[in-house]
Amino acid sequence: MTDTANNNNAHLDQQTTSNGHLQDKLVKDSIAHSQNISAQVRQNQIPNTVVSEKLTKDSSNRTNDFTQVQDLPTGTPQGQQTTMPVNNTSHNTANSTNNTVDSNVNNNINNGISNSLHNATGQATIQTKKTTLFNQRDDINNPHTPDTDGNEETHFGYKTVNKAEKQARVADVFTSVAKKYDIMNDLMSFGIHRLWKRYAISLSGVRSGQHVLDIAGGTGDLAKVFSREVGRNGHVVLSDINAAMLEVGRERLINAGCNNVDFVLANAETLAPFDDESFDLVTISFGLRNVTDKDAALKAMYRVLKPGGRLLILEFSKPVFEPLSKAYDLYSFTALPIMGKLIANDAESYQYLAESIRMHPDQQTLKQMMQQAGFENCDYHNLTAGIVAVHRGFKA
Repeated sequence: MTDTANNNNAHLDQQTTSNGHLQDKLVKDSIAHSQNISAQVRQNQIPNTVVSEKLTKDSSNRTNDFTQVQDLPTGTPQGQQTTMPVNNTSHNTANSTNNTVDSNVNNNINNGISNSLHNATGQATIQTKKTTLFNQRDDINNPHTPDTDGNEETHFGYKTVNKAEKQARVADVFTSVAKKYDIMNDLMSFGIHRLWKRYAISLSGVRSGQHVLDIAGGTGDLAKVFSREVGRNGHVVLSDINAAMLEVGRERLINAGCNNVDFVLANAETLAPFDDESFDLVTISFGLRNVTDKDAALKAMYRVLKPGGRLLILEFSKPVFEPLSKAYDLYSFTALPIMGKLIANDAESYQYLAESIRMHPDQQTLKQMMQQAGFENCDYHNLTAGIVAVHRGFKA
């Protein structure tokens, strides 16, 4: 039995290494291609009209990268779960909302590409400071605006910012780190994040034929496993607010042959593209701490779950062993930014990630927030002495 486990682990390690080499090659090829185009533009070797036509074509193709929400399959009840009758009027309203959401996403994509074109050709001057400019494409469906929230403030790591700004700031962080996200996860956690995710999946209760929503699923670690577990009759939606992260996950899962997964840009605070009571399982892994309004996000998760459905949250938390907590702080605020600079060429983003962990609610507070959102039988399981915790809740 031990030999079999060792062989399986060796196979998984070999597969992970192979995927890592492939991802690095794809990243290098993409960077080299972008640099070549930029160099040619600067030297006036490519007329601006040619560049414009190419980017417009890329934009047109890109809008088809992610699943149109109205094309998602309708879920079926599993076990104790039941579905409510669909009202035709509300269904039509939902479709109208979905079309509006898709239109907004496409507009943001085009705006982002237009900004990139202006920057490359020198036709417009764009500041690149993270505090002032963000990729509009990633700032989708932001429920916080100066009109709705005024000058109300929240935290961005240890900084204080207006609520209307936080979503775009977080988007900028993950757009920056997307290509090296998986490699950095392995380095930062010494590979332990894989064990955390395995344990979380073991608590999910996922079964064949079920429908799963993985929120802030990024590069698709959990969605890849869920795809196998739900089988041909089941379905998985990998959702993320950040297009750069979702693109990495999409490429990875398609290459892995996961043909029962859709990829949808969505805001965790509203989950606007998804109908009520449409999923048996909702998961969010290392994403909740980046959400501006966590209470709103928990209520949205409750809304899209079927009765009897389960919410699973895997997130950094508060260490329960004081000596470990001090060592963890030292590691987080010294080693992480250094690794971020060396590997991803971005120390600032990893400084934010370390700070965001400290600002996230502790285990008991998050459990109470889940209960206030309507979840029942809530519990949590500490992993690695509370550095990470898995929270569970059920919809009655």
